Amino acid sequence: MARGGGRRRTIAVLVVALTLLAACEAQFPSVRLRVAAGNKSGVYNTISQFMAGVWQARLGMDRPEVLETGGSPDNVKKLLAGEVDIAFSAADVASKPTTGPRVPRALARIYDDYLHVVVRDDGRIQELSDLRGMRVGIGAKDSGVEFIAKRILALTGLDTPGMLTQQSMDLASSVKALKAGTVDAFFWSGGLPTPSISSLGDVLPIRLLDLAEDIPALRKQYPVYNSASIPASIYHLAGRPVNTLAVPNFLLVTDQMSDDLAEGLIREFFDALPELAKQTPAALSIDLQSAIETDPLQLHPGAERFYRGEKV
Repeated sequence: MARGGGRRRTIAVLVVALTLLAACEAQFPSVRLRVAAGNKSGVYNTISQFMAGVWQARLGMDRPEVLETGGSPDNVKKLLAGEVDIAFSAADVASKPTTGPRVPRALARIYDDYLHVVVRDDGRIQELSDLRGMRVGIGAKDSGVEFIAKRILALTGLDTPGMLTQQSMDLASSVKALKAGTVDAFFWSGGLPTPSISSLGDVLPIRLLDLAEDIPALRKQYPVYNSASIPASIYHLAGRPVNTLAVPNFLLVTDQMSDDLAEGLIREFFDALPELAKQTPAALSIDLQSAIETDPLQLHPGAERFYRGEKV
């Protein structure tokens, strides 16, 4: 008799467990999400592709559609236009004032990008002011790199017509052009190390411009940036660490997303973080404590609920 009662209790527990599991797997069966993920070779895209599978498996939704885009400005534009539901963006782009029916909200601060101003080590360019009269790659058109490059050139007076020749080009084109001598310098904002720049340094002596003298004015005008340094060993550079700017990256939705969905997305993001770190080294710097530091953007209420539950 006791054994029969035990079996019934075991079966009841299994039924409850299976019911809860089924409910979990079908939390958002009618949700169709689109993710603005940058170019196919970038970190945004790597994270998006991986998390699309995680969100599908763990939230019971169709696999989110991962869209190739031009970068942060394009991502934010699509998010605010309602063309996508989730977007990755550098904080400087995401924090620009917006108008319209949708307001960007952050799910998390994720990893930081580092500003690189790359020149040949055997050339005469030692600081930003030496870019006068030079040919400078400023990033792909409408990209986050172009956004920060233009801000810096404007603040230092290097955007005056005739001061230098600006050329819009992506990272691959910039690397190729510096090798060929068709540009004298190029801007890049990315993680450490950026493989393309590491590879460039293997075949061409390079230098990263130190921005120590320019950082105070840049941060006063744009406090969204942080002071940072790039260790010389990262790119086998001669000399000391290079002073530069760090640009936080945000995972974004809008205020029109439900609290439950926003909470579910960010919960599964952090649950999957150990596996995500195997996909990209950038994920190694993502943690709960810094994730809530999304100023000047507000956290989505659903994300706030998640962090409160984690006692962050």
